[in-house]
Amino acid sequence: MHDLPINLLRTFMVVADTLNLTEAAKLLHKAPSTVSMQLNRLEDLIENPLMERGQHGVRLTAVGVQLTTHAQQLLNLHDQIVGSFQNMDINGVVRLGTHDQYATRTLAPILQDFILSYPEAQLEAFCDYRPNHLVDLLDKGKLDIALVEMVADTEGGIRLRRDELVWIGSKDHFVHTQAILPLVVFDEGCKHRHYACEALKKAEIPYRIAFTSQSRAGVLAAVRAGIGIAIVPYHTLEEDLVVHREFPELPDMEVTLFTSNKINEATRRLEKIIINSPVFNPMNNEFN
Repeated sequence: MHDLPINLLRTFMVVADTLNLTEAAKLLHKAPSTVSMQLNRLEDLIENPLMERGQHGVRLTAVGVQLTTHAQQLLNLHDQIVGSFQNMDINGVVRLGTHDQYATRTLAPILQDFILSYPEAQLEAFCDYRPNHLVDLLDKGKLDIALVEMVADTEGGIRLRRDELVWIGSKDHFVHTQAILPLVVFDEGCKHRHYACEALKKAEIPYRIAFTSQSRAGVLAAVRAGIGIAIVPYHTLEEDLVVHREFPELPDMEVTLFTSNKINEATRRLEKIIINSPVFNPMNNEFN
């Protein structure tokens, strides 16, 4: 077995995540032919096919699936070693506020990248379902950076990604057909709850609050149990849940980054990582 170059493993992991060579090439800022050539080189070194290429994308082989775990571990260790030597002077406390729908999904690899790259920085994360509350904490100097969800085309912050809110339910239950629609929502103060109730009132659809939670995990657990339906940003949709398009349209949202005027270098580095992350593509008029 030959040594596996780090750059080839990074390319492989992006392709494994997107399962699309063209999309991966955009994220890597490389030509599709270069990405394909790097994958071929990696397959030669592994001495096994890693992906099956087709007209509609790529599919990981059994060896490819196995490699993803090992490759991620190797990349994490590599970045931790490099970060420990290159960024020793980047330290200080970084106070991040966000909704846990980001903390538990889209932000997880970003924060991991930050922690590995800047081991001397002290990350303190705070989750809350009220975007206005998080921005208020930032304005009061209690947070350094906040990643929240704002109504599309409003002002303030750096807009990273546009998304639609969708009604979701369980594949195994049919509570959406009930005469009085049961809702699973966050506590008062959540924008999702407000928009859901207002949309149903306007459409004159009877509803009731069947389950209330302060966390995304609680909301999704209740939906899976068939207690009711909920709304989430489309890009955070779990594979085992379904979208119900028959209910009233909801407003578009934008993932928005707010940063304090007075921050240390560690916070500035986290801000850059979030803005440049492939998770948050440059915003346009289409949903990513």
